[in-house]
Amino acid sequence: MEISHLRYFQAVARAGSFSAAARELGISQPSVSNAIKTLEQRLGTRLLQRARDGVTLTETGQSLLMSADDILERVDEAARRITALENEEEGRFVLGCYESLGAYFLPAFLGDFLREHPRIHLQLWNGSSSAVRQAVIDRVVDVGLVVNTLPHPDLVIVPAFEDRIEIVDTLPPADDLDEARERLVGRPLIHADRPVFAQIVERLAARAMLGEDLLVCGDLELVKSLALGGVGAAILPRRVARYGHAGTLRPVHPELPSFADTIHVVWRADLPRTRAWRVLKEALLASAGRMGPPDCP
Repeated sequence: MEISHLRYFQAVARAGSFSAAARELGISQPSVSNAIKTLEQRLGTRLLQRARDGVTLTETGQSLLMSADDILERVDEAARRITALENEEEGRFVLGCYESLGAYFLPAFLGDFLREHPRIHLQLWNGSSSAVRQAVIDRVVDVGLVVNTLPHPDLVIVPAFEDRIEIVDTLPPADDLDEARERLVGRPLIHADRPVFAQIVERLAARAMLGEDLLVCGDLELVKSLALGGVGAAILPRRVARYGHAGTLRPVHPELPSFADTIHVVWRADLPRTRAWRVLKEALLASAGRMGPPDCP
């Protein structure tokens, strides 16, 4: 049963004649007659009683008309929704990022975005960078903010802004490497359980700049809290160390091991390119572009 045949039948039932329905639909009368004939053959019943002055509905025709009205209203509503998604700033998306990145990036971005685009609704999803990346691949997350991600054939990966992982402390920066070594050997070193931080630990150990006490945590926020509490030096991304406490956690010494971080925006290549999606993507990249170098205050 074709949708067009239901529309023709609905038009005939409302207009009361084949000729009036044809004029309303802008098609020929034989096209309308053939559609009704096809419907009656398909359903095995007479839907209309023909007379010289027009047509009337049979009992089965009245039943079909009620169903046709409901079906066609649903079809039209679906078409309106799809048109809105394609052409208007309307949609729902899941935005994924890990907690510490979100803590310094999302407040400014979300405040402006939700105010300027009230019909685009966002849901947040938190996890490690690898978890966010996998959630994007699995279609659980629509767009993710991740760090130093690896290529994947299904993903579009766009560099957003830069950061740097370094060793920070609440104490004033060391005057030289000897003072830095004495400080690191004599106090705990705190870091999250991630490969890049382990590489810094290995480099410190190779330079005999590592003490016996290592405090390994599950997330960067706990690392930061312990460092702010004076427990010891910490390995942290510069932006994470700085947000909310600018100037409190400072690099121990510029010649200590550190790594560059690149934050990427990632999404599936087959994500539908609706207007709302284009607005969200452009706003994310524009907000990232305003972050500036990682050493900006």
